[in-house]
Amino acid sequence: MKIEHIAMYVQDLEKTRDFFVKYFAAKSNAMYHNPNTDFKSYFLSFDDGARLEIMQKPGVEAQTENQMRTGFIHVAISVGSKEQVDKLTETLKQDGYMVTSGPRTTGDGYYESCVVAVEGNLIEITV
Repeated sequence: MKIEHIAMYVQDLEKTRDFFVKYFAAKSNAMYHNPNTDFKSYFLSFDDGARLEIMQKPGVEAQTENQMRTGFIHVAISVGSKEQVDKLTETLKQDGYMVTSGPRTTGDGYYESCVVAVEGNLIEITV
């Protein structure tokens, strides 16, 4: 078995899509739109076959600002090397995204950083 895709609701569909395309080389399909419910979504595909569905629908509430909560808490994306972790983390920092940790080697051996990305979602950048 494998996880087929992960999905998340967002307030700004285009900004979220642009973030993953710009920083993580995601490839986007054409927008799906159901005019009856005004549901809209994109599937973002990554080089290794992983997919992220970003969705928007009227009436969906924004997430809490508290990052210490139950449920899915971050998406980890491997960029292939320590140098790429460092480079991308610095680029995101210069572009105004808050780096909450790293780059560093964690106690369990991961080399990573963590960035507060679009709409407060945490992205872990790892080797």
